[in-house]
Amino acid sequence: MTKRQSRLFFLVSTACFSLVFLALTLHSHTRFGELTNADKMDAQVIAGKDVWHSNNCINCHTLLGEGAYYAPDLTKITQQRGEAYLAAFLSNPSKFYSEQRHRRIMPNPELSETEIDDVIAFLDWVSQIDNQGWPPRPILVSGATFPGTNTQKASGVASSEQAPPAAAAAGEQLFSDAATGCSGCHSIAPGVDLAGPSLAGVGERARRTVTDDGYTGSADTAAGYLRESIVAPSAHLVGGDRFSANGTSFMPTNYGTDLDADQIDALVDYLSTLK
Repeated sequence: MTKRQSRLFFLVSTACFSLVFLALTLHSHTRFGELTNADKMDAQVIAGKDVWHSNNCINCHTLLGEGAYYAPDLTKITQQRGEAYLAAFLSNPSKFYSEQRHRRIMPNPELSETEIDDVIAFLDWVSQIDNQGWPPRPILVSGATFPGTNTQKASGVASSEQAPPAAAAAGEQLFSDAATGCSGCHSIAPGVDLAGPSLAGVGERARRTVTDDGYTGSADTAAGYLRESIVAPSAHLVGGDRFSANGTSFMPTNYGTDLDADQIDALVDYLSTLK
């Protein structure tokens, strides 16, 4: 290839790739509204954004991969926590975390009820943005106990010597999946409460709960109670105001619609093995 041909090849290639880049950029701009749910950015969302910025939340937290990595990523926080939990947490963070136990504490932002509602609306809008999997490894809201750990064995989960049935194994995997958020809120180690109570021994505890006079749900079997706790968490409250407020559980209520029947059955089978 001569120098003239090389120069021509470079110019033509540069022009072609520049056109491709411009076309992709224009295409992206035509989809920003759809991807970011711009039509849902109402006055409350904007007010919540102002609360977020005025309190410098991004100095500790991360949204869409941007911000400080000192505190948890909040991109999908409203899908990982229910609105009731977030409202109670923002009202009094020290109720949920202490410097002594968790080696961190969030300062009380002293927000009004309106500001709390606004910032939750803003975070919910953020959670609906199609981020196409970014960030690839968001910081979990809290620690979790994953399959195969010693704390799991200590809690009474079937060990490798007595492998759980296939359905329970599928439920165990689903429980640990960050997309469901189960292990981000519930530990399976005894006495380790996260955003939700420890599930150590819940399989046996469920059997006792449905026969207890104080039970307020409608299940009559242990499996039924476990299913009810997933799809209707406020039917029977556990743990007092640590995990609920005004008769409403902090656990999100969307699992009954976000999970299909087979997934719920698998989770029930897995939780039933926690003796």
